[in-house]
Amino acid sequence: MADKVAITLPDGAVRTFDAPVTGATVAADISKSLAKKAFACKINGRLADLSEPIENDSRLAIVTTQDEAEALELIRHDCAHIMARAVQEIWPDTKVTIGPVIENGFYYDFDRAEPFTEEDLAAIEKKMRDIIALRDPVRTELWDRQDAIAFYESNGEPYKVELVGMIPEGEPIRMYWHGEWQDLCRGPHLVHTGQVPPDAFKLMSVAGAYWRGDNDRPMLQRIYGTAWRSKDELKAHLTMLEEAAKRDHRRLGRDMGLFHFEEVAPGSVFWHPSGWRLFQTLIGYMRRRQDAAGYVEVNSPDIMDRALWETSGHWQNYRSNMFLTKTEDERDFALKPMNCPGHMLIYGQGVKSYRDMPLKISEFGKVHRYETSGSLHGLLRVRSFTQDDAHIYCTPEQLTDECLKVNALVLSIYRDFGFEDVRIKLSTRPENRIGNEESWDRSEDALRTALDTAGHAYTIFEGEGAFYGPKLEYVLRDAIGRDWQCGTLQVDFNLPERFGTTYVTQSGEREHPVMLHRALFGSLERFTGILTEHYAGRFPLWLAPRQVVVATIVSDADPYAEEVVAALKNAGLQAEVDARNEKISFKVREHSTAHVPVILAVGRKEVEEGTVAMRRLGSKDQTTLTLDELIAILSVEATPPDLKKRTG
Repeated sequence: MADKVAITLPDGAVRTFDAPVTGATVAADISKSLAKKAFACKINGRLADLSEPIENDSRLAIVTTQDEAEALELIRHDCAHIMARAVQEIWPDTKVTIGPVIENGFYYDFDRAEPFTEEDLAAIEKKMRDIIALRDPVRTELWDRQDAIAFYESNGEPYKVELVGMIPEGEPIRMYWHGEWQDLCRGPHLVHTGQVPPDAFKLMSVAGAYWRGDNDRPMLQRIYGTAWRSKDELKAHLTMLEEAAKRDHRRLGRDMGLFHFEEVAPGSVFWHPSGWRLFQTLIGYMRRRQDAAGYVEVNSPDIMDRALWETSGHWQNYRSNMFLTKTEDERDFALKPMNCPGHMLIYGQGVKSYRDMPLKISEFGKVHRYETSGSLHGLLRVRSFTQDDAHIYCTPEQLTDECLKVNALVLSIYRDFGFEDVRIKLSTRPENRIGNEESWDRSEDALRTALDTAGHAYTIFEGEGAFYGPKLEYVLRDAIGRDWQCGTLQVDFNLPERFGTTYVTQSGEREHPVMLHRALFGSLERFTGILTEHYAGRFPLWLAPRQVVVATIVSDADPYAEEVVAALKNAGLQAEVDARNEKISFKVREHSTAHVPVILAVGRKEVEEGTVAMRRLGSKDQTTLTLDELIAILSVEATPPDLKKRTG
């Protein structure tokens, strides 16, 4: 170990200390105020405790509440521990297990005989605030494996004993104390309990969870919580959750008569007429965009032999997510979880030349993936769904240009649906992968080059790529600030090699093409759910599954209402008559609940004048229009944005 340690700060300044030094010492050396605000530190980019010894020259950044991502992770992780401590102080016989950070919060799993109640959650919150007020110091030690096992056995914590046994040999056994309460954890953690804002967390719910996700193991109780940097951030999050509940696509889908689910087909959608019309509108839009971009549409079988999936690598790397079956003649088949192997077989028919490149094959392909029952969530997480899938076969020289074209296409499509804020993630090679390192280098470089050339900011997610290639993931931010991962673009040098597919180069040689996997909506079912929540069911007219209802005020107006509907349909609009013997106020209220964007009222006056009284969804105002005026206005609104661009 060196006598001196050079610490390079984020601004490039270098400070030298006696070795070893800690982040806490460096923070105090910079300023007393920074030392008070410091949560943790980043040593060479790795988040660490302020007390961790630094023995070699390093880059160091002090983490405070201003560092949003790191601060939230620390606050939420400490909240999980403080919650577990609170539970055990109130109910000492409770056994603790694990308590990780999750999106927007944390949870902890407990083994307790009695179920937690809403009143219990309030008591736990109060005890947590008491613990926070104590400002108990957080400290950590590295223990010998056997000492840790003996400690947990003596304290009656069997789950911790099991967790210690699962830590690989050679990895440190890190023990944390928050005051006198102790937990097994990799860390890092805050300096003291008082750094958790006492008014910026809330316990949300209790759910059952099997130990280690195994339904043969004990059922535990999982308490979920949310935690933020300030009271205002918590309030904003809770407000967003309230708004999200109002926008829940499952409720809106019921109110609008779009779809439903049945236990006989878990994770599969039963589309109703209005929902199927919306679904087909999305397909029609995407088909037009793909036709204009040079794609040719195909269709491949839903069920194919095991040998195909072995060639593609899915059988070895993805089998746990596939639906499998064996026929009477002992052949193994699988419902396709992806469309790519089928497209490889279509590409393989006939000789391809460099003149055919790029060849863009698209399919609205139904795929089937096994998701656990607990993870299914309306349209957002299903087992059977339709992908707007496509595969682009190109030469290495065309690769970057094709990546740029896909990137431009996907961003243009999202803008048409009102998504202006799109984040891009670059996911690189995972540990479980096929192919050689050279092809992975070329694939990742192509995606980086395309993004850099287009001038897009992006975030790198190391090790999160598919087993056959790196990928771009497009994350949409909706009307209430939630993020949704939708489109993907993946570069693949491996599948063409595994399938032996080639093209004839300009020099007459045979080479493997580069394959781009690309989905823009992603899952059409999921995108439908996202759109429903984004618009809160108030779709723009071109997308609305039901566009216009003509509601009669008196029965004398029924024939005129039929004439209005016929004229609207002749103009290409979706329209229907409501001639029920009900009050107009009842009809308006019912169709508003169903989120019909345009309601036309017609009575004796409208019949005499040849007009309609138009009411827009969400408005109490009425506008009187002639039929020609109405059609002129609605025809423009009902034109899809891609067709407006062609005519405009």
